[in-house]
Amino acid sequence: MGTAQQINTYSRTLPFIEIMDSTLRDGEQTNGVSFLPHEKLMIARMLLRDLNVDRIEVASARVSEGEKEAVQMICRYARQINRLDSVEVLGFVDGHASIDWIADCGGQVINLLAKGSQKHCVQQLGKTPEEHIADILDEVRYATSKGIAVNLYLEDWSNGMKDSPGYVYQLMDKLTSGGVKRFMLPDTLGIMNPLQVIEYFRKMMKRYPEQHFDFHAHNDYDLAVSNSLAAVLSGAKGLHVTVNGLGERCGNAPIASVQAILKDQFQATTNINESQLNGASRMVEGYSGIAVAPNQPIVGENVFTQVAGVHADGDTKDRLYYNDLVPERFGRKREYALGKTSGRANIAKNLEELGLELTSEQTRRVTERITELGDKKEIVTQEDLPYIVSDVLKHDAPEDKVKLLSYVVSTAYGLKPGANIKVEINGKQYEASATGDGQYDAFVKSLRYIYKKYLNRTFPILQNYQVSIPPGGRTDALVQTVITWNNDGKLLRTRGLDADQTEAAIKATFKMLNIFENEQTNNE
Repeated sequence: MGTAQQINTYSRTLPFIEIMDSTLRDGEQTNGVSFLPHEKLMIARMLLRDLNVDRIEVASARVSEGEKEAVQMICRYARQINRLDSVEVLGFVDGHASIDWIADCGGQVINLLAKGSQKHCVQQLGKTPEEHIADILDEVRYATSKGIAVNLYLEDWSNGMKDSPGYVYQLMDKLTSGGVKRFMLPDTLGIMNPLQVIEYFRKMMKRYPEQHFDFHAHNDYDLAVSNSLAAVLSGAKGLHVTVNGLGERCGNAPIASVQAILKDQFQATTNINESQLNGASRMVEGYSGIAVAPNQPIVGENVFTQVAGVHADGDTKDRLYYNDLVPERFGRKREYALGKTSGRANIAKNLEELGLELTSEQTRRVTERITELGDKKEIVTQEDLPYIVSDVLKHDAPEDKVKLLSYVVSTAYGLKPGANIKVEINGKQYEASATGDGQYDAFVKSLRYIYKKYLNRTFPILQNYQVSIPPGGRTDALVQTVITWNNDGKLLRTRGLDADQTEAAIKATFKMLNIFENEQTNNE
């Protein structure tokens, strides 16, 4: 059967695909990433409870006391929700030490690391295949006696199939009846292409048709997703992924991309709750400190933003520029960027969402102004539109309902930063002071106090805070602060620009407060 025919056949008969997320183990091997125990617990909760992955690999055995604490916390939580068998820990052929460590943590599954290539077995371990097989079987027997299930990694399996397939088959022949639940086949060095994955997986499936095979891809040639899909098309029952593609060197297959392609391109079935993919991405981005590229499929900031005006025009004419990756599916929404290539259709879409109605001539004039700003590399957001409209149409700018009258922020060695503020809200003046972890944190705590004590209202939650130099700017010029707010489930992103970082954040804050205040007034 040719490759094209094979793909067509599998795409019609794809089974359920089990997803194992390794963000907390393999993902933590990303350079510079180290999760605290409570961070690991929060990510594990998101993966199991919200995203609903089938399994999570949470650590390597015997790494540190902090790692042990994290595994114990995750196991306690997983037991409470009856998902303890979904928690897995990487362990080693080390005379039962890893198994004892996992048992002491309360774990029930070990992902045992064996050597999947003859080079690794002979040159790294200094053992014969027979000796290595005997050691593996001894570990499996001991784990079984402790009530721990065993999945087996064949490390460097891709090179094993390439250089020493006889060795791989020798291992498999001896281990298939030894109590191993899953055989996990990694492309440890990220050397494979999809055609090789199909070839090698077909050989494994032909010799061992009753076994459960997982595939674990690395992205050194930017083929992790493609190789994962090739493995599924060739009979793999499980795939290993990480959130945002975190992992050693170039990373692993990102869960969002794998999920979308499995469902849309091959009609495969998984348990993944797609609406939580973006939330998981944001959480891991925050804890890891590794920013997601704006154009990262599914979870990147810009992937549901239409920039060209012709695309916005097409969207109004029977969704001509839509595909199956609709943002609502992933808990997001489509946006239309404002800039020099926006065109009237893009701007009309933004005006429509804001409830602003302009004539064709007025829209043309607003478009010209936004194009002019775009040529100067100015960033224009949807929240800027009412002010641009007012300026272009020679109207008075909307009067701020929330005004900052005065403030003092301070910091001193050995003391917590403080803030004293005086604001005016709907014509009434209020004062407050507070301390915080930083000057801006103290400033916001003062505002929260005013809103709670004097207005009996909740203050929007700060969800994300980014500081950067504006595009085209210089390090000694302006600072741009972009803050994402959550007000009863509604997200709003505002921007402040100033030479001082705290001042820029304050500007973004008051822009947000005025937007929400105007909305509340309109709803009353």
